[in-house]
Amino acid sequence: MGTELHEILRSLRVWDPEVTDLPAFDPAAAPAEPLPLFTTWFAEAVAAGEREPHTMTLATADEEGRPDARIVMLHGADPEGWAFATHATSRKGHHLATRPYAALTFYWPLLGRQVRLRGPVTLAPATEAQADLHARSTGALASALTGRQSEPLGSVEELATASQAAWDRAEQNPAAEAPTWTLYRLRPDEVEFFQGDPRRRHVRLTYRRRSENWTRALLWP
Repeated sequence: MGTELHEILRSLRVWDPEVTDLPAFDPAAAPAEPLPLFTTWFAEAVAAGEREPHTMTLATADEEGRPDARIVMLHGADPEGWAFATHATSRKGHHLATRPYAALTFYWPLLGRQVRLRGPVTLAPATEAQADLHARSTGALASALTGRQSEPLGSVEELATASQAAWDRAEQNPAAEAPTWTLYRLRPDEVEFFQGDPRRRHVRLTYRRRSENWTRALLWP
């Protein structure tokens, strides 16, 4: 099996021009703050056909400093930060309660781009978290109402029963609240934009917050 995996890995090509369009990126023309550039890149990822451009890797650490990472969904980005949601009782919720600092990574392979952020994480008001939840799909509400995220599960049948009950409740009461559902905002201290280059002359532009202002610098790839 190891040999098969090795052969598969060796057969892969990064940023094959037949399926990837690597756009030019002039860092000298980048805006003074990262949010406008992120918004532009996000829109271009959507236009390029990225299936789930709003998914991102969230990295946290437990109380002993051991890292963990998982894919979550972006709920919004504005001057207050990049927003995502989860149960406060989940593993990542416990991590953020202990160490309210995290990192986010977006990867858009069709354009050879990634965006990395890290900074402190704060909680949005509970009313805002519930409003955000109710603006989403019935399935999202049902998932939140199912709850018990990260807890041990006895069987898939147990999940099916709890999930069906949550779906029924979500359909009957679209305004039902999930008390532990929490909206978080990461307000970045640092944001890096990475643009891949077929000759491996990748462009890395980093923004670092200095009080309420930003400084920009290039990094070696």
